This record gives sequence, structure tokens and C-alpha cells, in this order.
Amino acid sequence: MRQKLRRTALVGAMLSALTVATAQGAISASAATSSPAGAPSAGTSSAVAPGTVSGIENDTARSLAASLADSGWRSRMRAAALSGQVDLQALTAEATTRGGTSLTQRVREADRRIAAAKGLDASTGSLLRVRLGDASMREGLTAGTAPWVAAAPADDDAATITAFDSQGRAHTLDARQAPSRPVYVVDIDVSKALAAGMDVMKDELAKHGVSLPQPTANRAAGGWWSTRITSVELADDQEPWVKGDAEIYTLVTGFGLDGKPRVDTVEMPYLDNDGVVYYPNQILVNWSNYKYNLADAVMMEDDGDTNYQALAQALAAALLTITDQGAYIPLVDAILAAIPTSWWTDDPDYVDSWYTLAQSDTGRRNGARGNGWMTVEPYFVQQF
Repeated sequence: MRQKLRRTALVGAMLSALTVATAQGAISASAATSSPAGAPSAGTSSAVAPGTVSGIENDTARSLAASLADSGWRSRMRAAALSGQVDLQALTAEATTRGGTSLTQRVREADRRIAAAKGLDASTGSLLRVRLGDASMREGLTAGTAPWVAAAPADDDAATITAFDSQGRAHTLDARQAPSRPVYVVDIDVSKALAAGMDVMKDELAKHGVSLPQPTANRAAGGWWSTRITSVELADDQEPWVKGDAEIYTLVTGFGLDGKPRVDTVEMPYLDNDGVVYYPNQILVNWSNYKYNLADAVMMEDDGDTNYQALAQALAAALLTITDQGAYIPLVDAILAAIPTSWWTDDPDYVDSWYTLAQSDTGRRNGARGNGWMTVEPYFVQQF
């Protein structure tokens, strides 16, 4: 499970004039207590909105818990959970809930709603996954202890989470201390969602003229110069036991050859854990796309609720208000200001930013927030 970076409300340095009302409007241990399903559990930190990704996950967790009343299905589910994270839609192909409705039908519909909530095409396919909440629960699950089911929370700072049993009862659990009872966690395959989301963002940004392919004639003879990441590390922080993997990506910004702000997206799937140094030798900036020899990088993290289409629309609306004044202007603050305030709770998460990366930079560059660092070097990409 990735240890994640806590969020702070970094708005002091943002461009307050850059508000995007239209785009923002579109984005939108043991049990302590028990209560009937459908009623709020005492001690939960916040209500889960039903139309959000978190709300859909919560509904799915409730349905999955109810299905475990069937002993045969419960055994099959146990074997799958002990093997690792599994595709929920594929797993539930033959399961039925006590109401007679196909569980896989419910899961398939939940996958469709999640794709829509994240601004992804329905063809993205299954996104929901289920896993055992913590390795310490394996012994109890193997011994036959009846598991509960919970959805991964949308908030890293949540003090409690709600889990459901097969009788429809809701139980409040400590989000920081894993319970002794096994808990299945319903979550999203963020790697798959991010890959699809990056395609959506590229298309949406290009549609608004913020990220267009550059003519090859503008590139240096025989290739192009880039900035390559030779090593990178993110700061260490503790997150709830129930949280699953998140995915890191970086928005590289600067002025394109046409003088308009440009955003390029860079996936960083190797950044699995904080506090670990990685050596990716990954290209971060393609300088042939930019007018100046300076660019910015904003590192973000998605662990579920990001609507990529809405994010791209918000970025485009903000950046297109900025004009080329004949000299480089940092665009980090414009990007941060374009993100709706509500997103600073957990989704998508702002990790760190690097101002004025130069084409000639070599060596270590610390992030502005102090949450990460990277070492970079110029690298010439030769043309075949």
C-alpha cells in the first residue's frame, strides 16, 4: 500500500484571479459501533455522496458483503482474496445476491458509473477490484473468520471507516489501526484508470489548444533535447491501513512554439512507495515542444476520484488566459489555482512542484513543497 503525502491548502502563492467557475462546477482493532445498513454509523468522519466514485464503491461493498451469506460463494471469495487483489467483475461472474439480482450485473453497472464519474469512456472496462485490507488478516481469514467488506476511503485524514457484514449491519472501524477481523476492501485499479485518464487529458487539452503536437521541422537536426530524471524520491508519511495504491503523474507546463501555454502529461507508474529512491532514467521534458528553455513540473497523485476530463478542462480554461509576454512566466501557480478547492481533500492530490526547470539543469532539484526531490540531466534523443 502506498504511503501517501498529506495535503495542505497551499493557496497563498496561487493566482487568485484564475477562477474557473464552469469547469469547477462540473467536477465535483475491532468495531466501535454497529447500525443497520443504510443508517449512518456513529463516529464516521463524513457522509459518502452516492454519485461519487467513493459512493459507488461504498454501495458495491454493501452488495458484496450481503452476497457472503452464501457459504459456497464465501469460500470462493476467501480463496480469491488470499491470492491477492482481483478483478471484481470477473470474480462475481456467477455470484448472486440474496435478492436474486446478479451480483456481477451490479458490479458491471458500478464499473460503468465509475468510468463516467472519472470522465473515462465506457470501453475502459472493469475498474473495481477487491483485496484483503491488511496482511495481518490472512490468519483470521484462513481460519474461517467471517469477513466484513469496506470501501477504500476518499480522505487520507478520515478517523474511521464503515464496513458491512453479511447481515447488512454497518460497523465503524479505526482507520489507523487494522482490526483483527478480516476486511475485504473494494477499490479501483488506479493503474488502469490513470492510463485511460492520461489519454483523455491529452485529447481534451489538444481540443482546447493547450497541448498540440509540434511540427518535426522545429526539432534539432537528428533528434531533440530532453530533461531526463535519473533518480527521484517522495517524502515518507503514514496513511490509513485501508488505502490502496495510488498513481503518480506529472504535468509539465511551459509555452509552446506558438506562444500559448502548453501541458504535457507524464505517467510515473514506478513510484510505488514514499521514502524509496527510484532510478527511472525517464524523460520528463521534451524541449522541442517549448519556445523557451524553461518549464515547470507539477506532480499529482490519483487514488480514485479524479475526473480527468474535468481536470483537463479546468487547466485549459485557466492557462488560456495567460499570454506570452516575450519572456518565460512560471505556470505552476496557475495550475494550482485551476484545481477546485474541494479537490484538496484527497483527489487528485498535489504532491509537489518544480519551478523553472532549465534545459541545462544537472543534478538534484528539490520540490517547492519539500515533499520530494529528483536528479536530472540533459539528454539528447537521437533520431533513427
